[in-house]
Amino acid sequence: MTTDNAYSDSASPAALSGNFLLGGELPVHRLGFGAMRLPAGTFQGAVRDPETGIAVLRRAVELGVDHIDTAWFYRRGGVVANELIRTALAPYKEDLVIAAKVGPLFGSDGLPTDQAGPEQLRGLVEDNLRTLGVDRLDLVYLRVGGMTAPGGESIATRFAALAQLREEGLIRHLGVSNVKAAQLAEAREIAPVAAVQNSFHVQDQGDAKLLAECEKAGIAFVSFFPLGGGYRPIDPTRIAQVMARHQATSAQVALAWLLAKSPALLAIPGTGSLDHLEENMGASHIRLTPQDHATLAD
Repeated sequence: MTTDNAYSDSASPAALSGNFLLGGELPVHRLGFGAMRLPAGTFQGAVRDPETGIAVLRRAVELGVDHIDTAWFYRRGGVVANELIRTALAPYKEDLVIAAKVGPLFGSDGLPTDQAGPEQLRGLVEDNLRTLGVDRLDLVYLRVGGMTAPGGESIATRFAALAQLREEGLIRHLGVSNVKAAQLAEAREIAPVAAVQNSFHVQDQGDAKLLAECEKAGIAFVSFFPLGGGYRPIDPTRIAQVMARHQATSAQVALAWLLAKSPALLAIPGTGSLDHLEENMGASHIRLTPQDHATLAD
């Protein structure tokens, strides 16, 4: 028998979401956790209590989360997501995969709107290593374009700089974030790409072709903003019928849809709230029907 605080791995909410092998060899549950909202709700929002963030992280792992997505620039008013992760979870479980992003730099407006050059990426990777307290990062994304939508610029020089750090043993797997298909192809000419992290949700499917390409190639497609947010929020009135049929929230329906959409799709919903964490993880219990999918396709 299990309790809410002592799930067996096979019974945990995260495990029920299914598994994916990053880079063909590193297993993670498909429902993970994003650390962006631990320091604050937004990059300019009120600073959150770090003790709450620590509690959220520990509960996430209790619920079976083995994939945490973070970045060196997830920080606000002295509260740093990486440091919360280290405080809450170190020494880390052997099966815990921590993914980090590098590329953005803080601009004069205090937002991560600028971009690092290739010569600056080593320092950013080393910052993640230091603040997380690890010798090697499991997965590092080159995040392209700061807070803007994907652009078309070449990423070859910057991605090659990260590939060099992989050769040195500081990084296990490489990914790209906020990219177009041509940029993914450019990166794959330089080094293996284990994951793509782009905006994607039930009402934002502009990257459906890129998702299909990733699925065919065995590359994880990790959805950021899986619950909306950013420049493409979810309209809950459009999924109200499915919510009613399953007695579920809009967040749960949106996550259940992602998990059903493709075996290559991973979701990393973020929150600074224990209640929202429990709500999000409950999505793994929902099995959408053909009627649900037809409704959500409208």
